[in-house]
Amino acid sequence: MKKTNQFDRRAFLTRATVGGATAAAGAALAAPAIAQEMPEVKWRLTSAFPKSLDTIYGGAEVLSKHLSEATDGKFQLQVFAGGEIVPGLQAQDAVTDGTVEACHTVGYYSWGKDPTFALGSAVPFALSARAMNAWQYHGGGIDLYNEFLATHNIFGLPGGNTGVQMGGWFRKEINTVADLQGLKIRVGGFAGKVLERLGAVPQQIAGGDIYPALEKGTIDASEWVGPYDDQKLGFFKVAPYYYYPGWWEGGPTVHFFFNKAKYEGLPPSYKSLLQSACQATNADMLQKYDHLNPIALKELVASGAQLRPFSAEILDACAKAANEVYAELEGSNAAFKKIWESIKVARADWYLYNQTAEYTYDTFMMIQQRNGAL
Repeated sequence: MKKTNQFDRRAFLTRATVGGATAAAGAALAAPAIAQEMPEVKWRLTSAFPKSLDTIYGGAEVLSKHLSEATDGKFQLQVFAGGEIVPGLQAQDAVTDGTVEACHTVGYYSWGKDPTFALGSAVPFALSARAMNAWQYHGGGIDLYNEFLATHNIFGLPGGNTGVQMGGWFRKEINTVADLQGLKIRVGGFAGKVLERLGAVPQQIAGGDIYPALEKGTIDASEWVGPYDDQKLGFFKVAPYYYYPGWWEGGPTVHFFFNKAKYEGLPPSYKSLLQSACQATNADMLQKYDHLNPIALKELVASGAQLRPFSAEILDACAKAANEVYAELEGSNAAFKKIWESIKVARADWYLYNQTAEYTYDTFMMIQQRNGAL
């Protein structure tokens, strides 16, 4: 009996060892087979922003990290700062003509080609960041914008939002509409068209060139983003008056633009991954700004920045001028009209709803803060 038991045990161990080795070999063979289903994709992305702006430039790096990690390095997106391949304001052109496969930019930088570009990012007195995301992801905004972008050989996905921006840095105080006369202000996209009607002289200057232009007096004012990024660029040193709100950018979306042919050539799994990773990046940017901006604003004020609200006179005049521009474009640009009509419906519903719980709660909490109860 003893011999038999020993023999049976040895036989079992032998079978288990052989079986285990076979299973391990099968697993080893299966892994490369799965990996082979994931093609190697190496794309270049040109950003419209300088590396110093880690939050807005960093969005492209966040996307690159997501894609690489999810594919074991098979889907690589190499990120270049504005100016390394093409100037920041030419990022969209580089995608359209196929110089690069992707870019990270804001649509209103291409306002001059077609004002419809601006509608996917931000236009004056339109949607807040939260409303913009609702319209894009669930109100048909992404599809409407891509219908237009396709005419420029682009497929686009939201890739970040800054939240409502500040109104910018001014070398002198601006109290009335008359103070806008002759004011040379760096401002992007649609807002320049509106301010031009009120006598200002809009300038479109890439982010890295704003500080020297303010310092030399080439421009009198500049908007950029908000406290965190503005602090990094040091605008308070040369233009002390910091105005709010940035009525032209209530919820500006930063986009990932992809060369349409390159995007369509991706396998379905990569398309799905790209869309999910872009949405994650979009959310991450706003969350990061919401964390960092309050801290930076306190530091800017402590450093001498003079906070000023735009007067009701200026806001009313700007809103009226914006509506005049919208009416003209709706009558002359079918693509603009189609998207703008959708935004207007979303805007009306959002601000009607927002007057209830959201506005009431936020207002109460702000009163508590001012009373020193928070």
